[in-house]
Amino acid sequence: MKDNLIPIGKMAAMNRVSVPTLRLYDEKGLLKPRYVDPETGYRYYDIDQNARLDMIAYMKELGMSLAQIAQVLQKEDISLIEELLSQKNEQIHEQMRRLKAQHDAVERAILSIERYRKSPATGTLSLEYIDRRFAWGIPCAYNFYQDDVHSYEQSLRALRLKLDEKGFQQIHSYNIGTSILREDFLADRFTADRIFIFASTRDQGDLSALQVVESGMYACIYLDNYDDEVRCARLLRSHCADMGYHVAGDYICEVMTGFNVFDNDPRSMFLRLQVPVTFQK
Repeated sequence: MKDNLIPIGKMAAMNRVSVPTLRLYDEKGLLKPRYVDPETGYRYYDIDQNARLDMIAYMKELGMSLAQIAQVLQKEDISLIEELLSQKNEQIHEQMRRLKAQHDAVERAILSIERYRKSPATGTLSLEYIDRRFAWGIPCAYNFYQDDVHSYEQSLRALRLKLDEKGFQQIHSYNIGTSILREDFLADRFTADRIFIFASTRDQGDLSALQVVESGMYACIYLDNYDDEVRCARLLRSHCADMGYHVAGDYICEVMTGFNVFDNDPRSMFLRLQVPVTFQK
């Protein structure tokens, strides 16, 4: 009975699969051998079963699980294949979206580190052109300028919870910013207005509430200590007055990098304080 049949080892070699794989297919009901020796339990196959193996390999390449393949082969319904592949297609698109978000997060991290390495020394005042940016944020529930860093952490936690709720991915990878209204900044009132991320129109999440931070010339000062922000913000305001710059918009504190895991400080940051400015003609 087994004279014209193919032993399992040869069948495996012909189809570039392993012997354990053929045994698994037998157990799962995907491909039963034509004959099993009752004394040795050795499996034998027919040459025509190569087509079945090709079909299994094809469905595996499409990303279908063995359970799904068994279901299709059992029912012999091509519409079931279409349904399963449609589901698989959506799963793949979701994986691609997640990978895209992760890729964007890695690029943001590389850019953040590069900007940190090329940034001026702490205390440096500069006049810079900054391209248009987009911000997504929430009002500050705490005025961390009057409290301490723990209030900042609470505001940051509230922002990240909201980002997660709105469908933003890789929420820890965005650059964080906080703002003070122009009139408060000029009047030396340090009252936190908003906390936000610098986002992109390509990001995943609720982009309907994106606010445009216009391009233009910005007076900036760099610092590496959260506790020095107020002192350096005042230096920035005095510098604008000395240089005859007109402060044309809200004050922004941008966290260029935040690698607090490297030391014991609550927040080890490198910050760029900035205000948009115009000039007298």
